[in-house]
Amino acid sequence: MAYPGRPVLEPLAQFQGTNTVRQTPVQRRVLVEFVSREYAAGRSLRQIAELTDRTQSAVRRALDQAGVPRRGAGAPPLSARPAGAPGD
Repeated sequence: MAYPGRPVLEPLAQFQGTNTVRQTPVQRRVLVEFVSREYAAGRSLRQIAELTDRTQSAVRRALDQAGVPRRGAGAPPLSARPAGAPGD
C-alpha cells in the first residue's frame, strides 16, 4: 500500500521573486526574521524552505545569521513525550 505524498507548500507572495544572489538588506532582514520566527514556532527547515522559495541550506544560513540554535534531527525520544501522547 502506497502512502499519500506529503503536501508541498506554495511560496508566500512576499518571498516570490526574492530568491536572488543579490538580495537587498531589507529583503534579507525580512527573510531572517521570518525564518527565525517560524522555526521557533515549530516549522521544519523543509517547510520554511518551501514557504520562502529557498533551499534548506539557505534557511540554515538564515538561522545561523539570526543566532538561532537548531533542533536535533528526528522526533523526541519516547521518554521526553508527555504521558498519554500518541505512540504510547
